[in-house]
Amino acid sequence: MPLSRASDASRRGIPEATVARLPIYHRVLTGLSESGVATVSSEELAAASGVTSAKLRKDLSHLGSYGTRGVGYDTDYLIYQIARELGLTQDWRVVIVGIGNLGHALANYGGFAGRGFRVVGLVDADPSRIGEKIPAGRDGETVEVRAIADLEDVVLDGEASIGVIATPAGAAQDVCDRLVAAGVTSILNFAPAVLSTPEGVDVRKVDLATELQILAFHEQRKHPEMHRSEGVRS
Repeated sequence: MPLSRASDASRRGIPEATVARLPIYHRVLTGLSESGVATVSSEELAAASGVTSAKLRKDLSHLGSYGTRGVGYDTDYLIYQIARELGLTQDWRVVIVGIGNLGHALANYGGFAGRGFRVVGLVDADPSRIGEKIPAGRDGETVEVRAIADLEDVVLDGEASIGVIATPAGAAQDVCDRLVAAGVTSILNFAPAVLSTPEGVDVRKVDLATELQILAFHEQRKHPEMHRSEGVRS
């Protein structure tokens, strides 16, 4: 089953920038609900989400949610609306390829299950990893690491539609090609490589080094005395 909610949203006129902010609203609202907050104003929700109240209201208007004047938004109902739009009201099956430090941490992340994602397969090229059982399911369930040669079988057996690539850069494209050939239609790429995919396959790239470099840029602007002139570094 393809992960197509975001693409469907775009076709229905919801801007990609709005789609990108919906998970933030969902996370903030979930925290409010867990704290017993039944209703929230646009100003409060916007401040907690790091956007203006005008932008928040415009984003939520695409979902048909306008809140109630003087009362605000019903927290649980808004969580449901956003979850439905993002496709989080169903179970999305995920295969992680590359069970090094990052892949292992991703497999262990407890936040997936509560947001509609189920890790059904773990794959690695290191023979010493094969057979290792990692807590990656619900209620303490474990998932066994399979060999890279079994990748297609892991995808098909788990009925996975999402692949997570946490391999070295040199292996990423081959892994991507094999995931797509096995039926995966959405890929989250942590490898430092640009992937080529056919039409209809969505790729999201997470480049941690780039994000740190952007933070370094802003840190430099905050502390101009730390700025180094060209040619200082060898």
